[in-house]
Amino acid sequence: MDKPHKKLDAWKEAISLIVLIYELADKFPKPEAFGLSSQIKRAVLSMVANISEGAARQTKREFR
Repeated sequence: MDKPHKKLDAWKEAISLIVLIYELADKFPKPEAFGLSSQIKRAVLSMVANISEGAARQTKREFR
């Protein structure tokens, strides 16, 4: 199956951002481990998922 999102520079940069965010979030104080840290991690994963989903659209209009 073709994975068009892997060709996008935005997707590649977002993957790099995930690694950076996870490294930084793991350095947060323990009380934040399940609060802010978790929310930041979910947000960055959502960003990458949205890029992937958009790239899988069938038409250019849907992709935009």
